[in-house]
Amino acid sequence: MHIAYFQARCGGSRPRFALRTLSALILSALAVAGHAADTAQPLSAVVVSASRFPNDPTFPPVAATVITAEQIRDAGIDNANEAIRKLGGVYGRQSLAGPRDFPLDLRGFGPNGDQNMVILLDGVRISENELSTPLLSSIPIDSIERIEIVRGGSSVLYGSGATGGSIQIITRRPQANSGHGSLVGEVGSQGQRGARAQVSRGWDNMSIDASYAKSRSDNWRDNAQSSQENLSTTVQWFASDWRFGLRASLARSDFGLPGSLSQAQYEANPRQSTKPQDRGSYDNDSVTAFLERRFGAFDVAAELAHREKISRANYLSSGSSAQVNIRGTQFSPRLRHVLTQGDWKNEAIAGIDLAEWTAYNNASYGDSDAAQRSKALYLRDEIEFARNARLAGGVRRELFTQQSDSGQYDRNSAVHAWDLQASYAPLPLLRAFAKTGQSYRLATPDENGYTALPTGAVLKPQVSHDLELGATVGNSGRQVTVRWFRHRLRDELYYDPTANGGFGANSNLAPTRHQGVEVEGRMQLSETLALNASYQHIDARFEDGANSGKQLALVPANTLSTRISWKSGQQSADVGARWVDRQRMGNDFANTCARMPSFTTFDARYALRVSAWELAVTGTNLADRKYYSQAYDCSGGAVSGIYPEDGRAVKFTARYDF
Repeated sequence: MHIAYFQARCGGSRPRFALRTLSALILSALAVAGHAADTAQPLSAVVVSASRFPNDPTFPPVAATVITAEQIRDAGIDNANEAIRKLGGVYGRQSLAGPRDFPLDLRGFGPNGDQNMVILLDGVRISENELSTPLLSSIPIDSIERIEIVRGGSSVLYGSGATGGSIQIITRRPQANSGHGSLVGEVGSQGQRGARAQVSRGWDNMSIDASYAKSRSDNWRDNAQSSQENLSTTVQWFASDWRFGLRASLARSDFGLPGSLSQAQYEANPRQSTKPQDRGSYDNDSVTAFLERRFGAFDVAAELAHREKISRANYLSSGSSAQVNIRGTQFSPRLRHVLTQGDWKNEAIAGIDLAEWTAYNNASYGDSDAAQRSKALYLRDEIEFARNARLAGGVRRELFTQQSDSGQYDRNSAVHAWDLQASYAPLPLLRAFAKTGQSYRLATPDENGYTALPTGAVLKPQVSHDLELGATVGNSGRQVTVRWFRHRLRDELYYDPTANGGFGANSNLAPTRHQGVEVEGRMQLSETLALNASYQHIDARFEDGANSGKQLALVPANTLSTRISWKSGQQSADVGARWVDRQRMGNDFANTCARMPSFTTFDARYALRVSAWELAVTGTNLADRKYYSQAYDCSGGAVSGIYPEDGRAVKFTARYDF
């Protein structure tokens, strides 16, 4: 059982100024669209990879959010998880253990948010098959070219767990006959200190990139100290029509496990630890070989990746310990054919995903092991008409084998996914889109290891019927995207604290529905000033069963984030605000407890460029707000299981580029 999983199971005001700003963004973009006939500037275009191949830059996929390397650099962000939350508008809640890898939640899946999205690094799935958050903090931030967020069901291309969507992290392409590097040092409050280095060198047909980072922090709470060390390198050989490479990465981390608090403990001292000697650590190593080759109208691509992870926990508070050894291998070959005739283009894709995963758990409370193998075939076709309309469809069938000697199960199952997508641009500055389909998620071995089912039985696959409607209006200077979505789920996989006689168990829920609205906008206010905002409203509730009509737990009804950025000459600054609405406690399936308070936080950064140097100061939770986004229990009106968020922190950074 994973560390954070084991640990978790044992009233702010609304920012009206931000809501008005978001409304202004929408009205401004609509005004731009109203004058579409008088301008030739189309919707902004970025090369994206939502089809598992680079797309035509003038024809981006439906409803994609793209975070560029320039945006990450200007915001002074030092890890991919933070970039996705601050720049991509994705909600994340406080990490229960370890480094700053906040569990992410695209569409209101609460404690299982990061199990209902797929995260990939250059096409290789890094979402964990165990119940843990993907280790985004181990990815060298200076190697990232862009991050692509595609919300909504994506199981056709990415398989299990893609109901909420997919997040693709893409690193820089090799550059011939060039070289550059950087050195970064950081020091801050709460004992924070760190350093990282990155260097790249390219020749005629070969390049080498290497990155190293090390950081330590006492963090805000007692017994929350953490240290992390990452090393990665990539070697690539390339020409105009092919690319081959090898990537290796090593990550080491050691951290305290401060435990949860009761309401009384939280009110008395939110920084205290109830588990002052509990600790955890992990080693995570991976190696990947990748290939791209073009043969006329055909493109071939493949990745072969292997990962080994050792996760350790020592719970002195309860006299228990655990070590889990994990191995996973993936192989993903695929083929694309592009045919262009006159004013229409057809893109056909076929691919195979093969994966195997094993885990050996040696714990003082009982050993266990599990294995999973899968093989999938997917087909997708997309037709583009006159460069302003698109119709796409795809299907996937995946076969799974799940085994566990300790769990006494050995099951074969087959699941499938499909989707249909369409978009149309009636004006140069307006594009409408629609998506529908079916996505799925299989229970992880950790989930099947802790159920209330009879011996040998396993949880059913989760199936979601997905629907999305939306539109993008505006250009690169002023643009707004609005989406309405609905996911109707059967057998949603969820930890139910009320199951198993009140002791809790992983379960298949009665039918549920996740429905809401998303708004993303950006506006270039002047040559030096830019504004970005994102808003999400989610209504996640039971549709049937004993709790029919009740809201699901740990899903805020509304979230809003805004960021204003200024850049002039050698100076830059940005200020961000985040508001999170109230949400239900983790075990409040009957909706009888008071909801967790809403909260608003602010962060800011100022940077000065002096020749090859950049000096910056960054502050988070500037108002030193006392709040929490994790609370798992509310019995008889007494709240417990609270994991407080961090108080105010300040960090100074010096960067040298060469």
